[in-house]
Amino acid sequence: MSTATRFLHINEPLSMKKGGVLPSYTLAYETWGKLNQERSNAVLILSGLSPSAHAASSEKDPSPGWWEKMIGPGAPIDTNRFHVIALNSLGSCKGSTGPASENPETGKLYRLDFPELCVEDIAASAQSLVKHLGIDQLCTMVGPSMGGMSALAYLQKHPRGARHFLTISSSPNSAPFSIAIRSLQRELIASDPDWNEGNYTEEEWPEQGMRMARKLGMLSYRSSEEWRTRFGRRKQDYFPTELFGMNYEVESYLEAAARRFIHSFDPCSYLYLSRAMDWFDVADSHPDLPSALKDIKLKTACVIGVETDILFPAYQQKEIADALRSNGIDTSFANLESLMGHDAFLVDHDHFNPHLMAYFDRIWFEDKF
Repeated sequence: MSTATRFLHINEPLSMKKGGVLPSYTLAYETWGKLNQERSNAVLILSGLSPSAHAASSEKDPSPGWWEKMIGPGAPIDTNRFHVIALNSLGSCKGSTGPASENPETGKLYRLDFPELCVEDIAASAQSLVKHLGIDQLCTMVGPSMGGMSALAYLQKHPRGARHFLTISSSPNSAPFSIAIRSLQRELIASDPDWNEGNYTEEEWPEQGMRMARKLGMLSYRSSEEWRTRFGRRKQDYFPTELFGMNYEVESYLEAAARRFIHSFDPCSYLYLSRAMDWFDVADSHPDLPSALKDIKLKTACVIGVETDILFPAYQQKEIADALRSNGIDTSFANLESLMGHDAFLVDHDHFNPHLMAYFDRIWFEDKF
């Protein structure tokens, strides 16, 4: 856990979409930059499935964050201008309450006793944080990947919750391919002999299931062309070559990355957050997406997708942009030609930085803080 992480303990019940109740909960978050006197320059970043709240380095923790190149003095999200808040999602295992947390009513870890989690519950907890910080309206809501789903749910519930909205490589619902991938990941974890119906221990951890689920996920995060240009058919000599085992560099890369992940994320949290994404549909109970978003009051929106993203296809970003435009919101849309697939917003700074820089420059000058 980062030394810069703050914790908000909310001693009030959270009624969740599927009917469960959290008697109390904790939210982990980090901040950068100063909140101005009018409390009008706040930027809230809602994270994807696996990131912590440590999105960038700071004086309290100089270690690089998961979005290091995007946040800081002079960066696209300039902390000389904006007060930036990054929230670790409810349901995660990186400080916010989730299946890996202690159930205050039993003194044991929640695990599968954690209430069924929806993206709308993540959004509700985010609004609790904003309210606690004394911010009536966010300057900008930022949602990459799953965070974009959470942001849409937030704005649907609180139509004037932000003046501006940036969504990156996200979607109004999960595409069939994405559902299939995540379903297989959950099946791999739950079929591990050490899963033990969610009653695993540190000594008997579902390592094989987590390892394979992570490999499958990583395949969906990048494009086939990126794999080709990065690895080709080069042979590997890092891991021992076994029968039907690792002969190629791409195999050793996946293996090393999967091994790093196995104990860094709780299996139950992975399952809960994964399923929450599959369940989400912002247009559920509405005839179409424009009608689902019709009450949202934004000054501007920026929607960015990546042509090679197979997990959150670019057509889904365009659907969001078109729906916002149809409701009279000044919305820009960019479909970037990066080879990095879904991970592009994390690693392809050459493509993303200019778009984020231009959008936040526009916000700064239009809002005239």
